[in-house]
Amino acid sequence: MNKYRIHEIKLKVEEPWENIPSKIEMKLSLKDGSIKDYFVIKESVDARNKKNIKLVYSVDFLVDEDIKPDPKKKIDFAPNMVRDKLVKGNTHDDSRPVVIGFGPCGMFAALELAKYGLKPIVIERGSSIENRVKDVNGYWKNGILNEESNVLFGEGGAGTFSDGKLTTGISDLRVRYVLETFVGAGAPNDILYKQKPHIGTDILRVVVMNIRKKIIELGGEIRFDTRLEKINILEGKLESIETSDDENIKTDVLVLAIGHSARDTFEMIKDSKLDMEQKPFSIGLRIEHPQELINKAQYGDEDKLPNADYKVSCKTSSGRGVYSFCMCPGGQVITTTTKKGELSVNGMSFRNRDSGTANSGLLCDVRCADFESDDVLAGVEFQRKYERLAFDNSEEGFIPPKSTYAEFINNEGEGIKVNDCLPEFARDAIKEAIPKFARKIYGFDSEAARLTAVETRSSSPVRILREKNLQSNIKGIYPAGEGAGYAGGITSAACDGLKVAEKIISE
Repeated sequence: MNKYRIHEIKLKVEEPWENIPSKIEMKLSLKDGSIKDYFVIKESVDARNKKNIKLVYSVDFLVDEDIKPDPKKKIDFAPNMVRDKLVKGNTHDDSRPVVIGFGPCGMFAALELAKYGLKPIVIERGSSIENRVKDVNGYWKNGILNEESNVLFGEGGAGTFSDGKLTTGISDLRVRYVLETFVGAGAPNDILYKQKPHIGTDILRVVVMNIRKKIIELGGEIRFDTRLEKINILEGKLESIETSDDENIKTDVLVLAIGHSARDTFEMIKDSKLDMEQKPFSIGLRIEHPQELINKAQYGDEDKLPNADYKVSCKTSSGRGVYSFCMCPGGQVITTTTKKGELSVNGMSFRNRDSGTANSGLLCDVRCADFESDDVLAGVEFQRKYERLAFDNSEEGFIPPKSTYAEFINNEGEGIKVNDCLPEFARDAIKEAIPKFARKIYGFDSEAARLTAVETRSSSPVRILREKNLQSNIKGIYPAGEGAGYAGGITSAACDGLKVAEKIISE
């Protein structure tokens, strides 16, 4: 039996998958019944012709015949998706690897270490998902902020209160492994083949809890509500760490998967003499439209497809790039912050994406030259400056500034407050970009658009440097994930956690 992969198999909207084998057989001039089994690898929507929208598939299939690969027919041998096997490790209880942070990077690093017998200890400053949900709802409803357990800190990381988007630009066999792990922990099976897979915040909360239980079952340990306070180094090597529970944990392996918002931990790392550098990031707003408007712009009159998304970008006359970020069909804008007196926003969706409103970040690039000093944490201070302005312009300290598109463009009414939350270069670039995006998505610049300030946490403002062996300049310390500057989203962060764990296991 031979296994091949073929691309660009097209079906009409609502045409059953059962027609896929006959489509492949027709395309390759095979006899009826030649295909013994098939597996959909990818599904996407071709809406270029809105009167004839198609679903497009990449499919792995099994046949007895030998088929010659043919780029014109979009067929080749199916790739081997098996990851390299690692040698099972062992550890002594007095020197177990420690993982800091239980977002996707730390979670997958800990899971892999546990699978290979290394019994990791995970230190997470935030709470378990059960308690974290209560803390988050308390903030959204009443403005009561828990600075240690919130939208950005706690089990699952910042991604837990998001769309649960799993799209990634990286090409890595670990991606499939990550998706399969999510499915095994309770995520829907369609994330394995959707072009733009998402779990949804409601399902993701269950998934991360199940992964936690698996790590514990394998001998790992998760310590919630515990913060890393100090790294002890002796002669250029990691010796131990100290936690907020006044515990000194002896270890020679530390995975720093701290996420993009642990600013006090960044300061501690800087004081510990780990090599770091400034990193560019982005700043902007959340833009909302009626979901029906986006569906109409993307699909025309077709109403049998899931809610539409979009991805837009442009370069403005100033040379600044503006782009959509973390677009949430059928989602909602949420307030995110980790410290009193500061305020930022993001987008979130439930699995069904049925809020009736589409939202996306509209972000402008921020360069290191925009920072006000050469200090390695100057990007953090840049973020804080505009988050404080958003807080000052907010309602009751937790309801963010919001305006219509017209008010924002004309700097009038509530738009004055929204404008006040952005640096001038970002304000001007976003105002120039929105009409350009409206040429691609009809109605993008309509009165129906609403803008909310300010989005600052799209990525980390620093990078913790690491060498080819994935360790920092301090032996035994492995910076990893989005907070360390090596990932951008749930899937890539999880893959980086796996990569670091594999390196630790192999050594």
